[in-house]
Amino acid sequence: MLQTRLCDVLEIRYPIIQGGLAYLALADLCAAVSEAGGLGQITAATLPDTEALRQEIRKVKERTSRPFAVNFAMGYRSLEPYLDVTLEEGVRHVTITGGNPEPYMKYIDARVPGVKKVILVAGVRAAQKAESLGADAVIAVGYDGGGHLGRDDIGTMALIPRVVDAVQIPVVASGGIMDARGLVAALALGAEGIEMGTRFVAVQECAAHQAYKDLLLKAKETDTVIMERSIGRPARVLKTGGAERVLAAEAQGATLEQLLPLISGKVNAAAAVGGDMEEGFVYAGQGVGLIDDLPTVADLFDRLIRGAAAVGARLGR
Repeated sequence: MLQTRLCDVLEIRYPIIQGGLAYLALADLCAAVSEAGGLGQITAATLPDTEALRQEIRKVKERTSRPFAVNFAMGYRSLEPYLDVTLEEGVRHVTITGGNPEPYMKYIDARVPGVKKVILVAGVRAAQKAESLGADAVIAVGYDGGGHLGRDDIGTMALIPRVVDAVQIPVVASGGIMDARGLVAALALGAEGIEMGTRFVAVQECAAHQAYKDLLLKAKETDTVIMERSIGRPARVLKTGGAERVLAAEAQGATLEQLLPLISGKVNAAAAVGGDMEEGFVYAGQGVGLIDDLPTVADLFDRLIRGAAAVGARLGR
């Protein structure tokens, strides 16, 4: 049941991808996920410089011989120098999120043909565009997810089958998936794998501050909110002091310039890495209420695989 086209395309054992978590998708987490049989990721956009990316890539290679990806989130900075380092270091899996991926896909292909390119989308048209540009797979993220979302408020349950019906390449489901039931549900919808972000924050190998992890353990499905909607880039976050300030400012009609000091990466990092939940904000999907422990990545994978088999057996009966 868990051997899908995605496994063949990405050369992984299980169709499970770790999200490109800002400030948190570093070597320890990435290597643990890949070694467990999934596709781990390093996030490039929030690293301080290209040399830091090079060192993270080399750390992963020291810990696992299995495939891993580098994630590129558009909008933070010029990504070409980071792509150069990624390709120089022999990484052959890249994920791209936010904005138009075409220039970066062409940039990659012109330098190293054959690199696997996975594009995050939030709708049918974007998925079809990614396929036409030569994407090897798409990650379709629903409104249930944490972090920045599409503007159409389409839930994961509705979005995934629409995207599956619209493209021929493998579709990865993302948004609110936390356990084996979500994995099997995604496969039932036609997806050929899942991406999990929030669940991979709440593991021992993640560099998130303990205050962030503790908040995830306590949170219910009603404890997330959407901010930045007023500027056209909605993002799902946990209810923290920093998030409440953003929402209050938006309600008062704040301009982009007025919001920027409240929504910067620095403010996110202050909470996610620094633990300041009163001043900062952190991302989380609506499935957060299903998180009740902090396992190792290996234990989480064992739970996902065994759990999926149990769900399959129950459905078979």
